[in-house]
Amino acid sequence: MAEVHVVATTPLRLNPQVVGNVGLYFVCYRLSLLGWNVMPTARNARGIDVVAYSQDATRTCTIQVKALSKRAPVPLGPTLDKLLGDYFVVCSKIASSPECFVLTPAEVRSLAHRGEKDGRISHWLQPREYEAKEYRDAWHRLMPPRPIESLE
Repeated sequence: MAEVHVVATTPLRLNPQVVGNVGLYFVCYRLSLLGWNVMPTARNARGIDVVAYSQDATRTCTIQVKALSKRAPVPLGPTLDKLLGDYFVVCSKIASSPECFVLTPAEVRSLAHRGEKDGRISHWLQPREYEAKEYRDAWHRLMPPRPIESLE
C-alpha cells in the first residue's frame, strides 16, 4: 500500500469542488498503482466518475467516487437509484490523511440511512457503516476486472 503524507501548517479549508477533484484523482492514483488504466469522466456530471480498464484492455470497471474533507456521513440524495457503476469508493479525510473504502452500490443501498424532515427525504451513509474493516482500502475487491464485452 502506498503511503501518502500531506504536510500543512494550518488546517486546509477546501471548497466542495476541490474536495471532489482531490478524491477523484486520489482514486485514479491508487488504481494506477494497481496496474489499471484509468480515465476520469467529466466533472460535475452525475453518475460514473472513473472508467478503469486492464493493461491488455480486456477487462473494465466503473466507479462512483464520494470525497469528504473529514470523517463525516456521505450524502446520497433523496433517492438511492442514482448509485451507478460497479463500485462506490468513499474517500474521507482527503486533505490530511486520505482513507478509502471500497463498496458496491448494493452494499451502499443496504447500509444507507433514510431521514425525513419537513416532507423532504434524504439518504446518507454513516462513517461507522462505510469504515467497516472489509471496505477499508479494499482495492482487491476490484480484482479481477470483468471482461469487456465483444463489439461483434
